[in-house]
Amino acid sequence: MSLGDEHEPSGGYGGTGQTRTRLPDTGTDSYGTARRPRSSSRGLVTVVGVVVLLIAAIAFANRGGDDSPGSNTDKPEAAATAPSGQRPVKSKSAAGIPSGFAHDQEGAESAAANYAVALVSADILKPARRPEIVRQVFDAGRVPALEKNLDQVYDKAFLDKVGLDQNGDAPKGSTYVSRTMPVGTKATEYSSRAATVEVWCTGVYGMTGQTSQNPVTSDWFTMTLRLRWSGGDWKVDSFAQKEGPAPVNGDNRVSPSDDISKAVEEFGGFTYAR
Repeated sequence: MSLGDEHEPSGGYGGTGQTRTRLPDTGTDSYGTARRPRSSSRGLVTVVGVVVLLIAAIAFANRGGDDSPGSNTDKPEAAATAPSGQRPVKSKSAAGIPSGFAHDQEGAESAAANYAVALVSADILKPARRPEIVRQVFDAGRVPALEKNLDQVYDKAFLDKVGLDQNGDAPKGSTYVSRTMPVGTKATEYSSRAATVEVWCTGVYGMTGQTSQNPVTSDWFTMTLRLRWSGGDWKVDSFAQKEGPAPVNGDNRVSPSDDISKAVEEFGGFTYAR
C-alpha cells in the first residue's frame, strides 16, 4: 500500500462533519442494564478504611520511635525512587517537535507517540506550517511525495468543509481544535534500523463557536507508525490510522464552547516518553 493510501484523514480528525448528539438519560447504561443507585454502604466503607489507615499510621509512627533493645536499628534508610531508563528526548526542533530520541525500543515508542501528536494537530492543516512538520517527522526520502499528498488532501475544499480559511485559520471569535493525547504505545516490530509502533490515542477536534457546524467532540483511534533510524534519529517511513478501541462514554456534562476555547489556549501539550 502506498504512503498516500495509508494516511486516512477521514478518521476522527478528517473533518467528516458529523455531529454527535448526546441522548437524554433513560435510566439505563450503555450495556442495556438499569443503573443501580449508589449504596450508602460505600460511604461507610470509605470512612472505615480511612480510620483503619489512620490507626495504622499512628501505630507505625510510634513504632519508629522505639529505641528498645529488641528493635532493629540496622535497617538501611529508604531511598527516594530514582528515575530509570535513558533520557527519552534530547532537544526540540524549530517546529517544536521533540527530536533526539534514544536508539532503542523505548526511544522508538517515544518518537511514535510524539509524532502522532504532530500528525493530527491543527497545525498540519496550515499550508505554511505543514512543510516544517513533515520535514521534521518523516524520513527525508518520503518528504516530497508526502508533501504533495497532504497538499491534495487538505485542499481548499477540505478547509472550507471544516470551517477554516485558505490559510488554515478559524473565523474570528472561533478556535479550531485538533489535539491528540497518546494513551499508550506498543512496538509490534523492532530492530536497530526499523520499528513498527502502534499508538493508542484519544483526542478532541472540531470548531468552537455558537454557530459552529462542527462542534468540538472526542475521538479514540490507533495510529500505526513505521519508523526507521535515519540521520541519528527515529523518523516516520509511513503511517496508518484506524478507529478505537473506544471505551463507554462517561456522564460528563458538556462544556460551553467558550470553556473549550479557553482550555485550548491555557493548557499546553506534553512531550511524551515511554
